[in-house]
Amino acid sequence: MAEEKKSRLYLLKPIVERWPAVSKPEVHVNFRTKILWTVLCLILFFTLTNVMIYGVTGTVLDMFASYRAIMSGASGSIMHLGIGPIVTASIILQLFVGAKIIKLDLTKEEDKSIYQGSQKVLVIVMIFVEAIPQVYGYLSPSQGLINLVGGRTLADIIIILQLFLGAYLVFLMDELISKWGIGSGISLFIAAGVSQQIFTGVFNWIPASATQAVSISNPPAGTIPGTYYLATHMSIGDMVDGGFQIIFLGHGGHVNALVPLIGTIAIFFIVTYTESSRIELPLAHATVRGARGRYPIRLIYSSNIPVILMSALLANINMFALLFYTHPALSNLPILGKQWWIGIYDTSTGSTAPVGGGAWYLSNLNGVNTWLMPILSGGSGGHAPWQFAAKALIYFTLMIGGSILFAKFWIETTDMGPQAVAKQIQGSGMVMPGFRRDPRVLSRVLERYIPVVTVIGGAMVGALAASADAIGTVGNASGTGVLLTAGIMIQLYEQIAKEQAMEMHPILRSFFGAE
Repeated sequence: MAEEKKSRLYLLKPIVERWPAVSKPEVHVNFRTKILWTVLCLILFFTLTNVMIYGVTGTVLDMFASYRAIMSGASGSIMHLGIGPIVTASIILQLFVGAKIIKLDLTKEEDKSIYQGSQKVLVIVMIFVEAIPQVYGYLSPSQGLINLVGGRTLADIIIILQLFLGAYLVFLMDELISKWGIGSGISLFIAAGVSQQIFTGVFNWIPASATQAVSISNPPAGTIPGTYYLATHMSIGDMVDGGFQIIFLGHGGHVNALVPLIGTIAIFFIVTYTESSRIELPLAHATVRGARGRYPIRLIYSSNIPVILMSALLANINMFALLFYTHPALSNLPILGKQWWIGIYDTSTGSTAPVGGGAWYLSNLNGVNTWLMPILSGGSGGHAPWQFAAKALIYFTLMIGGSILFAKFWIETTDMGPQAVAKQIQGSGMVMPGFRRDPRVLSRVLERYIPVVTVIGGAMVGALAASADAIGTVGNASGTGVLLTAGIMIQLYEQIAKEQAMEMHPILRSFFGAE
């Protein structure tokens, strides 16, 4: 009877057990080795983002342009898919397990092992799901490659294989960092890419249109050099006649203005404050008198993962809406093909952002110029002011609601729930003063805090991400990207401090679950 109750994912067990993976270290990995592996993976990642896909025509349409900061990678490189397949596979499994469509009890070691193994298999599936559509007008093979291999089909396969190679390398590097390095590979790749965009957005002295000379209508693209150039070359009349708006809000090609810079700095300070907010539960050692400690429960308990998952979900919605509207075959499907309620696109300008329809209401708020100014000025691009207001409201609702949902799923799949934490504290020899030494009792105490903090933290991080997107940021990094980067850097600092503490005091390894 017990076998009948097992999930159908157990059918994948023979594949999962033989699936190639980065092996876990059998002994403790010292701090220097972890730093070395982490830095090497980051260097390799940045190197591969500069390796362009062989045999692609000059025109490259980036399906994930609006979400590139979250998806990581680089458009047109073998890292074109970025972390998309990994995050999408995680979203699918979390939703299916959370909705009880896939029946797994993640508190059981065997079920959790099947869950993690199935996710690896699903990553491979999602790589092909996201790679295959790319060759239909988005990463088209050049005529030279077609002639070289003797046909369009084989040329398409070569491009798909390059995309597969890049995405699978990202998957392996993420696994390598999580087992042999420090932190999460996915998080570090996001932070590295966003940091590069912010630095370029602030200090880039090259004009927005590199083929034209620097002028008031074509100032340096970076916030600091661009603002200095405009302030020193504009007359009082120019300032009054739209100059202040360009300097503070940006306009046209000059998007790295002062308000996005101020918004970027504000996000870092807000995230730093919220990351430091926590509830600390007193602990004492069961056998060593005087040995006391505290277990911190962060306000943002599930970290920034819910925002990553929610942003990736919106990116995938945009991708499929784009395919249904522009793909040669999918656009002819009944009910779904070229339907305005799914999304309207105009790729003639090289943009893959929706210009109308359902996908437009779900698209990213990229600064005040994309929603607030149209509301105040009476509409823009064929949309009425109330439509821009509705878009902003829908985006905020989705980010907050989705972040709460993914936060609840995340803590259950990563041993952060009350029962798992109670067992971890009990296993370290610590107890909560005034309570019996029983994991069930400790679990009931933690249930007063963890579920509530999870919902509050998920809502807060979703609201912060949406607000940051609404204000705008420098370097087209997106508010969500800046929010994630700030949180990732703080957590990386804390992780490094924890690793150094365990290096100096090996007894702490059992408490942190490092052994």
